[in-house]
Amino acid sequence: MALQATPLVHSGTDACLAAGAASPDSVWDRPGRTTQGFRVSGMADGGTRSPLELLDVMGIVEAEAGPELRHLEVYCPDGLLTLLWHGPADATDVVVTMGGAIGGLLGPARALYLRLGENLSDEGIAVIRVHYRRPGIIERCLLDAAAAADLAAREQGRRFIFMGHSFGGAVAVQAGIALGEHTAGVVGLATQSAGCENAAALEGTPLLLMHGGMDQILPVHASEAVRALAGGGELIVYPDADHGLASVADEIAATLADWIPARFAEHANQ
Repeated sequence: MALQATPLVHSGTDACLAAGAASPDSVWDRPGRTTQGFRVSGMADGGTRSPLELLDVMGIVEAEAGPELRHLEVYCPDGLLTLLWHGPADATDVVVTMGGAIGGLLGPARALYLRLGENLSDEGIAVIRVHYRRPGIIERCLLDAAAAADLAAREQGRRFIFMGHSFGGAVAVQAGIALGEHTAGVVGLATQSAGCENAAALEGTPLLLMHGGMDQILPVHASEAVRALAGGGELIVYPDADHGLASVADEIAATLADWIPARFAEHANQ
């Protein structure tokens, strides 16, 4: 889907909380930096408002949580969207990660998302770990993922890879579709196929699916179905791994350490 850029100016305060719904630039400002937010034509309102505006954001609180790590809380009328942002604030390449149907920030495969955040930041790639406002509702979770990308775009984010586990795999597919030409790739980890019926709309966007052959929650045919629906993509099956993929954590991390930078480099050269 096409993105329509909207220039915004941000502030440099560590925390700013406004009462009542407000425009994102009034509750999360960074003085002296002109940035680009965007509108996504595939969202519910057809692109007249940005993902952050669709959340009716009441305020955003931000604090440094450690070296190269920021903790953001996005206050919305229907819940709290929590983001952990690894790496440079002005990174052009951004990975957005999502948990399963009950949310979560660490990811499968022994806290894969934390591991990626710590490692990819050394390469100048940002990783934003998303904890949904209302886990398990795909439309709301899609908006959360798009809002994370919107925040990054208001800095310097221009290319995005969406990654999700289980239910989050469907969110990643939908976010990849919504961001269209700005999506450099989609990763599904033990993904479900429900919610991926329109995966063909990825239109050739690189798709990597990883699944355990011993998964008793979502059998591997779920990822096979997503690949078929998308009309292509790479599927890696780990025969002895279960839904949590803990037994192949190192293999998955190593594969993604190569795959993610390669997809961003390809996208930058298009």
